[in-house]
Amino acid sequence: MKLSTTLEYAADPRAAADRAAALERAGLDAVWVAEAYGFDSPTIMGYLAARTERMLIGSAVINVYSRTPALIAQTAAGLDALTGGRAVLGIGASGPQVVEGWHGRRYDRPLGRTRETITLARRIWRREVIEHHGITDLPLPPEKGGTLGRPLKLLTHPVRPAIPIQVAALGPANVRMTAELADGWLPFLYVPEHAAKVWGAPLAEGTARRDPALGPLDVVAGGPLAIGPDAEAVRDRLRPLIALYVGGMGAPGRNFYHDLMCAYGYEAEAHAVQGHFLAGRRRDAESAVPAELCALASLAGPEGYVRERVEAFRESGVTVLDVTPVGPDQERLVERIKEWL
Repeated sequence: MKLSTTLEYAADPRAAADRAAALERAGLDAVWVAEAYGFDSPTIMGYLAARTERMLIGSAVINVYSRTPALIAQTAAGLDALTGGRAVLGIGASGPQVVEGWHGRRYDRPLGRTRETITLARRIWRREVIEHHGITDLPLPPEKGGTLGRPLKLLTHPVRPAIPIQVAALGPANVRMTAELADGWLPFLYVPEHAAKVWGAPLAEGTARRDPALGPLDVVAGGPLAIGPDAEAVRDRLRPLIALYVGGMGAPGRNFYHDLMCAYGYEAEAHAVQGHFLAGRRRDAESAVPAELCALASLAGPEGYVRERVEAFRESGVTVLDVTPVGPDQERLVERIKEWL
């Protein structure tokens, strides 16, 4: 099992890059750069490429609406060149509030767009001449307003003809497609004890259709990391994040994170979190997040407890443990947990 961390998208990116570089020296294997509707991730990933030497640098995630498939492939190829073959392309559909509210794009056919982006990106990195007609038309045909377009191939030569693609997926159909097509899976709010119940069937169905040449599916999941007698308090750091996603990342009836919390068995609590959050009562929303959920989705507590959580994530199928070290000596935390992996 490898070890990664995710940069906070609201943090100072230069300070976050400094921390990531220090954690690389302590043994960190990968860093993920979030985007949402804050700073863009490729800019920060390019800066990280110059600040680091060994670890993988991935987007978590670039949404498939705000950029064309060709631009996503170009961006990944450019980052792979800057890092010397250390880039990972994390993509996802995001949600309608961000896609329609921030990017001004209609939120339609999320699975089809994700599938198409994966397919086109791999063809582009192989430097195929691209002619494709689906959700995206390359080149744009005359009946859709095209005049001078012709089939093209990537002008430059990628460092690698295949860059790993990770997909952020929660719903059954999306997880099924991810297990079939992607190199890795980026679930959110992953609880090892409930993972098989929620995702076992779609993972198995997608894996049955998977090309063996892709190899096993990577699974990237984890949570806040703190070790010590007083470390249990760190679990509460998940409350604002869970409240934000379950309460605010989608409208009632169209919130994937709310649905996930319900699937975990916390239906009443999920409704309470969403109700408080949408009414502007953020403190109440955070208080409504179950303590048990915070504990199961984190690695914070005495050493024995954290070791148990590491094994729980491993046994559930996680191949990359994604942690957010908390405390004054984050490098030492990474060194300790690396010893257990």
